[in-house]
Amino acid sequence: MNESILLIEDEPDLRTTLTDRLQSDGYRVQSTGDGEAGFRQALEGDFDLIVLDVMLPRKNGFDVCRDIRKAGRNMPILMLTARDQLVDKVLGLKIGADDYLLKPFEMLELTTRLEVLLRRTPSRAIADEVQQFGDLRIDLRGTTVSRAGETISLSAREFQLLRYLLEHRGATLSRDVILKDVWGYGQGTQTRTVDVHIFSLRQKLEADPKNPTLILTVAGLGYKFVAQSSSIPA
Repeated sequence: MNESILLIEDEPDLRTTLTDRLQSDGYRVQSTGDGEAGFRQALEGDFDLIVLDVMLPRKNGFDVCRDIRKAGRNMPILMLTARDQLVDKVLGLKIGADDYLLKPFEMLELTTRLEVLLRRTPSRAIADEVQQFGDLRIDLRGTTVSRAGETISLSAREFQLLRYLLEHRGATLSRDVILKDVWGYGQGTQTRTVDVHIFSLRQKLEADPKNPTLILTVAGLGYKFVAQSSSIPA
């Protein structure tokens, strides 16, 4: 384990406690208690995951998360908050957070969630290509997507799904298989998660989402990525 984590948390004691625990678990940790500073570090650093508090000085966690995604950065984001309103959780997930943990929490629950998020994140060591589909550019190494030079904001999970589809280009993938490989769910799990994320990817990536040419539905079987591209040096 040598993953790098950015911790953005304004409570000094909790920040110190989390930093010490994560470092003892083998993570490399940078931390800050300020939203603006955390946002700058997220863009300038090379982090595998961000732990992000909601209530922060100068720039709140929701704005930090949203702007990180707008900037095209797709590392997983785990949000921490003392708020217990459902609307806050929904907002955090909608703007690009990958998980949400309410304070107070057990340290074991936090570290377990971090392990799960990191396990589902593609290794950058093998993400070594830029894929071009017309004016759509997918940078697997840099974990960014753009069209005609304009950044397309994807959540970490959306990018993981996109990368998985690219890796299995041309193969028809069932919902159960995708849920298992991308989400880690057991066989037979009843959820619309795959369909919702496929719909979202089409809205963001397809020139005409109603008539997709990249990600096709195979009736009764699942989905497949069919477009071909040229590999371009990153």
